[in-house]
Amino acid sequence: MRPSAEQLINRELSWLDFNRRVLELARDPDRPVLERAKFLAIFSQNLDEFFQVRVSDLQDLAEGAAESPSPDGLTPGEQLRRIREVVLELTALAQDCFDHELRPALREIGLEIVRWEELSADEQSRSIAPFEEQIQPVLIPLGVDLAHPFPFVSGLSLSVGAFVRAGDGSGRRLARVKVPPFLPRWWEIGEGRYAPVEDVIRAHLPRLFPEDEIDSAAFFRVTRDADLELGDRGDRGAGDLVRAVEAGLRRRIRASDAVRLEVSADLDERIGDLLIDELKLDTDEVYVTEGLLDLGGLWELFARGPAEHKDVAWTPKEVLRSKPGRSDPDTLFGALRARDVLVHHPYESFEGSVEAFLSAAANDPAVRVIMSTLYRTGGSESSIVQALQGAASRGKQIVVLVELQARFDEAANLERARSLERAGAHVVYGVLGLKTHAKLAFVVREEAGRLRRYCHVGTGNYNPATARVYEDLGLFTSREDITRDVAELFQRLTSGSGSRHYERLLVAPEDLRPGLVERIAAQGKPGGRIFAKMNGLSDPDLIGALYGAAAGGAEIDLIVRGICCLRPGVPGLSENIRVRSVLGRYLEHSRLYRFGAPDDDAETWIGSADWMQRNLDLRVEALVPVEAPDLAQRIDRLIDTYLDPNADVWELGPDGSWKRSGGEDVQAAVRTAVLDER
Repeated sequence: MRPSAEQLINRELSWLDFNRRVLELARDPDRPVLERAKFLAIFSQNLDEFFQVRVSDLQDLAEGAAESPSPDGLTPGEQLRRIREVVLELTALAQDCFDHELRPALREIGLEIVRWEELSADEQSRSIAPFEEQIQPVLIPLGVDLAHPFPFVSGLSLSVGAFVRAGDGSGRRLARVKVPPFLPRWWEIGEGRYAPVEDVIRAHLPRLFPEDEIDSAAFFRVTRDADLELGDRGDRGAGDLVRAVEAGLRRRIRASDAVRLEVSADLDERIGDLLIDELKLDTDEVYVTEGLLDLGGLWELFARGPAEHKDVAWTPKEVLRSKPGRSDPDTLFGALRARDVLVHHPYESFEGSVEAFLSAAANDPAVRVIMSTLYRTGGSESSIVQALQGAASRGKQIVVLVELQARFDEAANLERARSLERAGAHVVYGVLGLKTHAKLAFVVREEAGRLRRYCHVGTGNYNPATARVYEDLGLFTSREDITRDVAELFQRLTSGSGSRHYERLLVAPEDLRPGLVERIAAQGKPGGRIFAKMNGLSDPDLIGALYGAAAGGAEIDLIVRGICCLRPGVPGLSENIRVRSVLGRYLEHSRLYRFGAPDDDAETWIGSADWMQRNLDLRVEALVPVEAPDLAQRIDRLIDTYLDPNADVWELGPDGSWKRSGGEDVQAAVRTAVLDER
């Protein structure tokens, strides 16, 4: 069955509800104050990305001739109007949280944020010398007049906008000063006292325009469309795709693609009108803020703040090596021949598992081939990239699939791809028309005169930095059936040939959707059980399949971190479906699916795919079964932790509203369980 519009929650409004839950963590007085500041920064940056990606798409659709509705029945224009209402509410709550909750709490721990007008005359005077020495040299004041056209305003940059008047009173012009992103956002005025750097710049504007008078000055910030608009990849070669990404990155710098203008409440209305005109925005795309713009800058305070006001540091447990350092290849691969290994990050060490696996392979003379997908690569210091480069330079066959269209990481991925190519690796860019999102690593090793295959299939990126804060699962195995499937998938990715047959994996876009629908339907009976944990659930067909299974008698528990378009608990439709959301210290990122009761030969799967159309139809994704009895039992215990009635979770109601239950920290309980199991 395909659900009706009334049976679905709007995707974009559901995402805003997710960000509301993030904001609630920032307002939680039981959390360490710097953790609260971190969550407020995450809330702000999440909202930036929402406008860059989702709102920009809706604006494009709304400008089209036909405003076709989304599956829930709302047209793009209606969605934009509702989004504006919710965003205005949320940003007002965020500013209130910053001004009346976090600022006083930060002051108590010795991090006092003060606005310029709150400084004493002596403090203001003492800021002149540091400004002239450390700030003024990197500022570029730009005037707008007949000889100076309106400058390009880069996306998400903070700017000071001012009207300046010639000293003789003849003429007034607009001026813009960009706040350089490399300056500290919080300028230390005195010990433990910090002023926003934009306040300091505005206060000293006369030094940038010494022959002019400053009529008025305030702040603004522009959000731009993040899409590269590469067009249809169906007829592109790999070289064309590289050039298209490069061109798209250049377009992002110079295109007129603004989607939102944030202005401080004291910005001169005439400056605001000029910005609206130059950026080609409508008035309902302007957001007036009473407080600070860009609360994402609170990340900087989090970084410099004392550790005692953050969550207690956690040392991940080692998995494939007994202690930090280089793993012995014979020991590591011998362990994987003996048994499958399940890893759970960040509770278990990424460095001591995934990095150890690839580093051991890179340094092992017996290893002949290493293949890996890289969706988000991390920085140039990534030990995985370095290990692959080193292996390639030593003559091993290295194949790396780099996804050039991983949004916001396009430039970094392009740089990594070229460095790998220079080292001698074979770099490919996936299947034409699809993003490659699967998380796969594959090794061929010569052992006793024969070749043996090993692989890792995971739910998270091969990125050491995010692996410390993203919750993810991964399976290492040397099983012939699974490693053969992984080899088949890599051959498809590298050869550009058509779809393949997979014995054990579920792969999108070929058989993942029908495989999930089949397994959901099989549980649609009394005694049927479904558990699914994912980042997002929006695909109407899978939602319809879940409704059908619930109507047949299945009990269904869903853990959905972000978007959820399914309505649980609706009489006659979804009484047997319960939806929870878990947010906390780590970003819940794993995708975990179990079909059947744990004591009744349940199928358990992990992998890269959420239940969204883009994952099922527009990406290469892979799910792998977890079948070793001890590992399946471990996942059963993990599921029990997520479903604990005493857990601190958010629960979704049939009306689309989320309610926090309170109770025990789920992630703390998982961490304790990992300690016990290891």
